[in-house]
Amino acid sequence: MSTQAKYERLCETLRQMGRVVIAFSAGVDSTFLLKVARDTLGPDAVLACTGVSPSLAEAELQSVRDLATKIGARLRLVETKEMDNPNYVENSPKRCYFCKSDLYSHLKAVAAEEGFEVICSGANFDDQGDYRPGMDAAKEFGVRAPLLEAGLTKEEIRVLSREIGLPTWDKPALACLSSRIPYGTPVTMPSLKQIEEAEGFLRQKGFRICRVRHHGNVARIEVPVADLPRLVSEPLRAEVAAALKGFGYAYVAVDLVGFRSGSGNEVLKTTFTKA
Repeated sequence: MSTQAKYERLCETLRQMGRVVIAFSAGVDSTFLLKVARDTLGPDAVLACTGVSPSLAEAELQSVRDLATKIGARLRLVETKEMDNPNYVENSPKRCYFCKSDLYSHLKAVAAEEGFEVICSGANFDDQGDYRPGMDAAKEFGVRAPLLEAGLTKEEIRVLSREIGLPTWDKPALACLSSRIPYGTPVTMPSLKQIEEAEGFLRQKGFRICRVRHHGNVARIEVPVADLPRLVSEPLRAEVAAALKGFGYAYVAVDLVGFRSGSGNEVLKTTFTKA
């Protein structure tokens, strides 16, 4: 099926839904979904809803506000409580399940309060290929995934986003800050703050795509392989090391494999089961 045919299927699926709440993260997928839903159904039939918690970087929260305004969609921010759940804090491989369960319980209440029939996530067709326990939570709460249902891949969503003028068409993938903490290491407020500060510094230095993986007192930096020479060149190498130590890390390491989205799941093959 062509990309255009998938797009038309997406629009028809949204029309059949009627009034929708979009779980909005300001990422490539949910931004595209929000724009198409708003254009297809009208502003009164669409509500963008974002969960706010310590695992959401302040820069991304501002992006949520800015993009909702640009699209012309009404936005509601809800304070989620996943940090109050010991199952989330212990950071097992099911962490995302507990996070999404908390989020969707809030969105379900918002939908009931405001008279919206359907809650939608930005999951796309490619999301079926990785370990994503959050999708199990979506099934339990009856959350629909219109992009996935239409068969749209990440690359197709980027192409379509560019065609309709969305600034997110080439935005790097951004998971929550908790995803930087290895499974089995508890999620704490100080850890999340360290990660946010460290990644913010790297972005200020021009690393558009980066991760700071949090291994206790060790920061493991991931950037694309093409950016590795610049990262380790003086004086930037020394500046990065000093800054991250200033944020509380004792050691600063560089991952020679380079950036890869979801690298935290690599340990599942040897350390954890998916059960």
